[in-house]
Amino acid sequence: MVKENRIHIVSALILSTMILNVLTFYTPLVETAGAQQEHKRTFLSPAVTTISSVTDNSINGTSSAGQTIQNETVTYYDNASGYLVFPVSNSLNNATVATEKLPAVIMIHENRGLNNNIKKTADILAKQGYVVLAVDLFQGQVTADPNRARELSSAVRNNPGIAIENMKSAVAYLSSLQNVNASRIASVGWCFGGGQSLQLALNSEDQPLAATMIYYGQVVNDTGELSKIKWPVLGIFGDQDQSISVDSVRAFEQALNETGVTNEVYIYPGVGHAFANPSNDNYAPEETADAWQKTLAFLKKYV
Repeated sequence: MVKENRIHIVSALILSTMILNVLTFYTPLVETAGAQQEHKRTFLSPAVTTISSVTDNSINGTSSAGQTIQNETVTYYDNASGYLVFPVSNSLNNATVATEKLPAVIMIHENRGLNNNIKKTADILAKQGYVVLAVDLFQGQVTADPNRARELSSAVRNNPGIAIENMKSAVAYLSSLQNVNASRIASVGWCFGGGQSLQLALNSEDQPLAATMIYYGQVVNDTGELSKIKWPVLGIFGDQDQSISVDSVRAFEQALNETGVTNEVYIYPGVGHAFANPSNDNYAPEETADAWQKTLAFLKKYV
């Protein structure tokens, strides 16, 4: 009888151990699946914009989570306020502005204005070691209404002089900062901002830039105009873009080559306009990640 009880006790212990092992094995799988599902929901959230949809840790294979940044609102042109963000050095008690001269980037918003999404993108770029000034070409106006967005962008295109002076003042402002290397300032913009990034390049002969980056913005193929650019140009486009045709992009690339402007032009197959913006129906996460890798590599190479 005692022997039989011992057998039952041993069997119970073995069964308990087996159940524990099964739970130990499957619990991480359940947690991982849950984490992946949560990541998927975050990744596809319309509240995240362009590059912000892909974490700065995964875009270039390195982590910049330890890089501390500081931001502030600055007035850089008449009544225009921009979002300035830059790396700072960590100390035991506080963070101080980096004393070394850093490369800088003028960031130009889409036709929705200088919203929180653009600021988040500026934060991500600043963590890569850049001083970033996100400019405001809409006098403080931000909208999610596409009709209003078209009105705001059209107003700038119909009177381009003010926006050009705005952006040139942004370059001058960055040049004046103690933590900025004035010879290493670039510009980047998406959609409406992409076209404005090119316009800044075409009007910066007196304040040469280090690089110009354009995400599916309006381009030109006038070699006389493009010959004003004396620095490298990066272009990111989609071959299904109904606003910026492949033919116009190819003509732009050919004109850059004819004028001797160093350039990298990429046309992603199967994606349309604003493919790097997850709030857009054309959002393409894989192409967005790849385009951002190319952007960081371009900056590292030329700025």
